[in-house]
Amino acid sequence: MSKKRGLSVDEKRDRLVELFHETKDVFTLKQLENIAPKSKGIVLQTVKEILTSLVDDGIVCTDKIGTGNYFWLFPSQDLVKKKTRHDDLTKEVKSLRKKAEELQETKESLSSGREDSKERAAKQARFLELENENDNLSKQISSYNEMDPEAFAEIQQQTKTALEAANRWTDNIFNLRSFCVRKWSIESKLFDSNFQVPEDFDYIE
Repeated sequence: MSKKRGLSVDEKRDRLVELFHETKDVFTLKQLENIAPKSKGIVLQTVKEILTSLVDDGIVCTDKIGTGNYFWLFPSQDLVKKKTRHDDLTKEVKSLRKKAEELQETKESLSSGREDSKERAAKQARFLELENENDNLSKQISSYNEMDPEAFAEIQQQTKTALEAANRWTDNIFNLRSFCVRKWSIESKLFDSNFQVPEDFDYIE
C-alpha cells in the first residue's frame, strides 16, 4: 500500500488562505494551530512556518493587540491588492505596446540598406535581438488577463465584515478589562499599562 503524499508548501499556503476566507475572522497563532490541522489537514508543526511565510509575502495581515499577536485576511484585501496589481499591469501593457511599436520602427529601419559590410552584420545581429525582444513583449501582452470588474462589487460588504470582526476583538478586550476591574479592584489605567493597551484604543468606525 502506497504511503499518502503530504501537502506541499504551496498547498498548505493555499489551504490556510482558504481558512481565512471561509471564516472571515481574526485568529491568534494558537487558534490557527488548533483549527488548521482539523479543517485543512495542515500538520500542526508547520502552521507557524506557513503563516509566517504568508505574512512575509504581505498576504496575511498581523498586528499586536495588548500582549497578543493577531492574524487576519479578508477577501476584500485580496480584491484591493488585485485591483492595484490590475492598475500596475495596465500601465505596464501600455508601456510594452509603445516599446513594441518602437521596436517595429527600428526593425524596419534596419531592414533597409542591405549592402554587405560589418555595419550591416552588426545591424542584422541587433535586428535579431530586437525581434526576440519584440516576441517576448508580445507574449507578455497576450498573457495579460484583466480582472473581472464585478468582483469589486463585493468590497463594501467584505469591508463591513472585516470591521465587525476587528470590533469583536476590541469588545473582548474591553470586557476583559471590566472583569479585571471588578474582580481585583484595579484601575483601568493599570490594566492598560500591564497589557500594553494604547490610550487611543477604541472601536473602529
